[in-house]
Amino acid sequence: MARIVVVGAGMGAMAAAARLATAGHRVTVVERASTHGGAVGRFARDGFVFDTGPGLLHLPAVWRDLFIKTGKRELGECVGLDRVDPAVEHRFADGVSVRLPAALGGAQQALDDALGAGAGERWAALLRRARQVWESTRRPLVEEPLTTQEQRAALREDPYPHEPRRGLLRRRTPGTLAELAAAELREPRLAALLTGTVWEYGVDPAVAPPGAAALAYVERSFGSWYPAGGMRALADAVYERCLERRVDFVFGTAAARVLAKDGRAGGVELADGAALPADSVVWGAPGLGATAPRATGRLTVLLALRGPRPAGTPHRTLVHPADLDRPPVRVLRPDDPALRPDADHETAVLSAPAPAHGAGGVDWTAPGVADRAADDLLAAAEAAGLDLAGRVLWRETRTPADVERDTGMPGGAIPTPALAGADATFLAAANTGRLTGAYRVGALAHPGGGLSHAGMSGALATGLIVEGPGWRGSY
Repeated sequence: MARIVVVGAGMGAMAAAARLATAGHRVTVVERASTHGGAVGRFARDGFVFDTGPGLLHLPAVWRDLFIKTGKRELGECVGLDRVDPAVEHRFADGVSVRLPAALGGAQQALDDALGAGAGERWAALLRRARQVWESTRRPLVEEPLTTQEQRAALREDPYPHEPRRGLLRRRTPGTLAELAAAELREPRLAALLTGTVWEYGVDPAVAPPGAAALAYVERSFGSWYPAGGMRALADAVYERCLERRVDFVFGTAAARVLAKDGRAGGVELADGAALPADSVVWGAPGLGATAPRATGRLTVLLALRGPRPAGTPHRTLVHPADLDRPPVRVLRPDDPALRPDADHETAVLSAPAPAHGAGGVDWTAPGVADRAADDLLAAAEAAGLDLAGRVLWRETRTPADVERDTGMPGGAIPTPALAGADATFLAAANTGRLTGAYRVGALAHPGGGLSHAGMSGALATGLIVEGPGWRGSY
């Protein structure tokens, strides 16, 4: 039995802690905040409850696997998980809207009806090529740890299988996701379905490699899922699983650095100077030399609304601006009684990518900056006909500065999932640290940001610790 210290109580860190404790190790988690969950936070007031971090779950199999491998009760017995249907509604400035059903077969007809004959087939053809990206990169990008420069070098080239281009006037191969969308979808609003989906992950399509289309394939194929009670219910269930496996949590305690002993990790030094010995250290917090590549922040506006949720309201709507090169505003309106005081009220969460806080970004603490940005999001929702402004009882605005304060993430940046291509600039930090016996998990570690990717990082670190540095399988 080894002593293992896990730094941070975010989702990737807790995933590692539960797995390591199940493997027989003595695990202690130290967390600077007063609670677990990291970016998966919650805000409650006057009977209204909101998720302040991720609003939906993709690739739920990552968390189902965690619960299967760490205890008797499966995920579905600990938290209800429902597939969102329709998957999303897209609204455009010209009044056109399209709802994509959760079932794969209905999307083509919906697109043809809204955007013209052939739109559905062009979308389906692009997703078929995106599937090839997923199948060729899922192991190195999601299922295997990243530990060497050779692995990183192998992911520098974009894996997207571009359409053959014939003739004397053939165009150059698209170099970015935005260029790919324009070239293959050939309809600005249809292209915005792809670029808008990628923006949802904090990835700017103007600089993302074409292989980022795999994010849209994964979402369409594996669905968007919502836990009853909100995303925080998933964080609570993972925390309870850790407690069942006898993981010790120490809240309100920040770790400063990894301590070395005999040339390997020997524990952590806490912010107060005390030392916490360990045989291995799993770092799941900002720091340890890891940064968020190409990450942006996110502005979020929580709305407490008078009046019931209208029948047929989609869970997720993307409101596209007239300038389709700009990111859409996401509107989440879950039909969840646990989030509202009664049936005569409703919650809504508006959000959009935003500059990070501080140097090189925006000072989100400056007077009026957050309010003006929140007004813009609400105005966009109103222009799309969502009829929210006149129903607002109160609102709460959360900026990248709030994210930085609550999670410690510099600038309040939201790490993106790892992507192949773009000379490997979308890859996160390796799962191994500078010292032997030190490991990274969470959104700043491979395979990057997003709930499921963070959860996978916990499995990857566990495999390296339990099976050794050459491990490349599934844990």
